Amino acid sequence: MRVINHIREIRQRREISQVKMAEDLQVTRQTINAIEKNKYNPSLELALKLVQYFDMPIEELFYLEKAKEEK
Repeated sequence: MRVINHIREIRQRREISQVKMAEDLQVTRQTINAIEKNKYNPSLELALKLVQYFDMPIEELFYLEKAKEEK
């Protein structure tokens, strides 16, 4: 299983740029880009900052993709 997120969709819906979000969370724009492309899973600390930043439950930001055998 891998972690999937909806961060890009939520960020775009709220009209927040990657640069603005990176500055607000004190990370690089490249980090935000990698998270949005599911190439990097944020640390627990950063995941909790994202939850707070968007003021949403963690399960609305992240979920586990089920293995093909489980579908």
